[in-house]
Amino acid sequence: MSRAEVLDSEGPQGSEGGPDRTGTAAGVRAVSPLWTLGLFRSELVTTFRRWRTLALLGVLAAVPVLIGIAIKIETSDGGSVGGGPEGGGGPAFLTQITNNGLFLVFAALAATLPVFLPMAVGVIAGDAVAGEANAGTLRYLLVAPAGRTRLLLAKYAATLVFCLAATLAVAVSALIVGALLFPLGDVTTISGTSISFGDGLIRAVLIALVVAASLIGLAALGLFVSTLTNSGIAAMATTVGLVITVQILDTIPQLHGIHPYLFPHYWLSFADLLREPFYWDDVLKNLGLQGVYAAVFGSAAWARFTAKDISA
Repeated sequence: MSRAEVLDSEGPQGSEGGPDRTGTAAGVRAVSPLWTLGLFRSELVTTFRRWRTLALLGVLAAVPVLIGIAIKIETSDGGSVGGGPEGGGGPAFLTQITNNGLFLVFAALAATLPVFLPMAVGVIAGDAVAGEANAGTLRYLLVAPAGRTRLLLAKYAATLVFCLAATLAVAVSALIVGALLFPLGDVTTISGTSISFGDGLIRAVLIALVVAASLIGLAALGLFVSTLTNSGIAAMATTVGLVITVQILDTIPQLHGIHPYLFPHYWLSFADLLREPFYWDDVLKNLGLQGVYAAVFGSAAWARFTAKDISA
């Protein structure tokens, strides 16, 4: 279904009785909050009906499956993860998966956050505006009386929903695979204490929310890049390229002075939520940094989009 068909499906009065989207005299009225919600709903429908979006979610959900099967095969003969006697060859979460399948959630999030999740978000955010311009539907959208600001906010909100959906795709898939392949029970925290499975599940939900929130700065950056070009492919490639470049910079010791200001620097701080008690310092730094990036690049995207000459 095309973007225009999705909007037209709301009817001549728009979503929930809002103003007409055709730009006629009947539609030039004050924009109601219900119409704004309808615009947001249209963005969600458009985003999640695309085969590209469904493919990205499918790939993300497949990562925990591959990790779980690989660990199950590797430990089927009684060995430990990583091949060493203590299983020290793998990340800390991996060594605990055979004892408790819930740790597959934490391991999968740790594995996807540096690469797969940001790339998926970069694709969706980079295509948000540039993809509409490339398809020739952006001018159609701007005929509506909502204005560029509401349209941009709706696109950013839809991208944030994708951030949450992508994170949940990884977490839910990992929880199901972990429950099927490995035992479940009390969770041993990083601090060495033991908590119940219910408490561990609550922490898994909290960690998933923190991981999703860790992507809001990148979503704003991708949206800004998307306003700079009319090529969806160029915007997606640039956003993903920036993610890779910044992560490379974050690994160079000589640049340690700028590391705390790079948006991926505190991404893996969610592990501190598996301590007893919680260790919030780096988690709050991460959330604050994402807020700064969202404000800076969101403002830049708004300034660029509201002044942009729309020709497609």
